[in-house]
Amino acid sequence: MSEPIAFPAATPALGLPLLIAGQSQKEFFVNQALCLLDALHARAVTASRSTPPASVDDGESFRILATATGVWAGHDGRIAVRVGGDWHFVVPTEGMQIFDRDAGRLLVFRSQWRPAIAPSAPSGGVTIDTEARAALAELIQALLAIGILGTPAG
Repeated sequence: MSEPIAFPAATPALGLPLLIAGQSQKEFFVNQALCLLDALHARAVTASRSTPPASVDDGESFRILATATGVWAGHDGRIAVRVGGDWHFVVPTEGMQIFDRDAGRLLVFRSQWRPAIAPSAPSGGVTIDTEARAALAELIQALLAIGILGTPAG
């Protein structure tokens, strides 16, 4: 006979709580998991902030910036989700993508949250192909408009 499967206390990707045999108040853990899935299904956060907002609705989520304060202190880089009037913190996993609604851009987690940065527009050179430059400029503007690229630094 094979050994029984030993489940961890939480799911590996999102840290959703798992039920254990004989657990009391199962509805609390199931409801918490469902609220987290509901908040993260769109893979979007309301904004990126270092301080919790004064007024927030259940289901709202925020990317926590460095040097977080208040109840977010010590949770830098995580996603704070309001569940049942309290904060739940989701640890990002490698390759996770979110859309920051306030900043209007896509972020990818690769050891830290990283935005895509728009390349510099073409310039210089011996032969200038105006059609190619116009096409590249339109492509860059389209990617900026949908939030895949952020504005160039500097």
